[in-house]
Amino acid sequence: MAQGRRGNGEGSVYKREDGVWCASADLGFVNGKRKRKLVYGQTRKEVVEKLKGIQREQAAGVTFTNLTVEDYLKQWLEQTVKRQNRVRTYDRYSGDINNYLIPELGKHRLGKLTPAHVQTLLNKLADAGLSYRSIRNVRAALRRALNQAMRFGYVVRNVATLVDVPGEVTFSAEPLDEEQAKKLLEAITGHRYELLFRIALGLGMRKGEILGLRWDDVDFEAATLRITGSLQRQRGRLERTATKTEASIRVIALPPSLITMLQEHKQHQAEMRKVARRWTETGLVFTTSVGTPVEPSDLSRHFKQVLKDAGLPQSTRFHDLRHSCATLLIVMGVHPRVVMEILGHSQISTTMNIYAHVLPRVQREAITGLDAMFTQMKPAEAKPQPSSNEESDQPEAKPADDKNSGYAEE
Repeated sequence: MAQGRRGNGEGSVYKREDGVWCASADLGFVNGKRKRKLVYGQTRKEVVEKLKGIQREQAAGVTFTNLTVEDYLKQWLEQTVKRQNRVRTYDRYSGDINNYLIPELGKHRLGKLTPAHVQTLLNKLADAGLSYRSIRNVRAALRRALNQAMRFGYVVRNVATLVDVPGEVTFSAEPLDEEQAKKLLEAITGHRYELLFRIALGLGMRKGEILGLRWDDVDFEAATLRITGSLQRQRGRLERTATKTEASIRVIALPPSLITMLQEHKQHQAEMRKVARRWTETGLVFTTSVGTPVEPSDLSRHFKQVLKDAGLPQSTRFHDLRHSCATLLIVMGVHPRVVMEILGHSQISTTMNIYAHVLPRVQREAITGLDAMFTQMKPAEAKPQPSSNEESDQPEAKPADDKNSGYAEE
């Protein structure tokens, strides 16, 4: 075996008898044993560059591992996601990883995963008809997993951040304007879920937050409502879980009309409890006739019928009531910071980005109002001055000297 001369700091670089260049990098001791990594190339320059790349990674603290993408993702699910997240989040990540990521990327070594591998996967999902949102969620799961891999020193970059999600975002919020909101309120009058719809439109709460609302969260004396949880389906069962974010935990002031309706609803629920043959006590404000949680799909079905009765677009979603609340508040001139706190956004930028569509209208109304104020302001009438041939009661003023007049020479 012929061996070429080694350059300074290159490690072991040599050429085999078959003409292939090799380089051996010393990775130090791993589990008590010295470990080396071999790289190959057709030229000396090629293997030297590979060797330098390994040395740079070592300097950056990268731990070389033989983990495949499949092994790492399964480990991440069990050791991190399951311990730190809600069951629903774990199930969502698990589905994306097992259905999409592992079948396409699982065989690759974690440290050898490239942006091209990930982009190919996302393109395949788009070609198969998967929605933009679903593809975005797949990338998000991989991105989060690789972020931890970077912190652990398994990889030097997060390749999921270097790719684009194919397709375009087709969803856009459809908030109700003032006239549409009035039509909706007329259509829900007397409906079994009238109070629920009014809370969604008037307080901007999420569907899960409303369905997970408990009587313990309602303070009639203080006229406030505290949002502490959300009703979500987890592994086939409806369960009350933590809120979406810490910012979602909030206290909202209740208007007199909703306080009255809540009191009447509580009395009606007590009467249902008395006549029910069986009653499951959940402590929830909104329940079925036997005390169990309201099925979200059942609520959506009722909402679609209300839209039809009101002559409103069927494309409007229940969640658009939340957008409608925020939009109407902004149009009323409520400060975005207050809107942010009512909705439970963690950052004001979220509030502003979502409701940017209404800002031009608010701007026009503000400018129009300012112009109207200026138009109403009349200039003060000037006092009449005596003509040159009229006598004045005021003594004649003496001309000022140039040096004391305060004017510069022209």
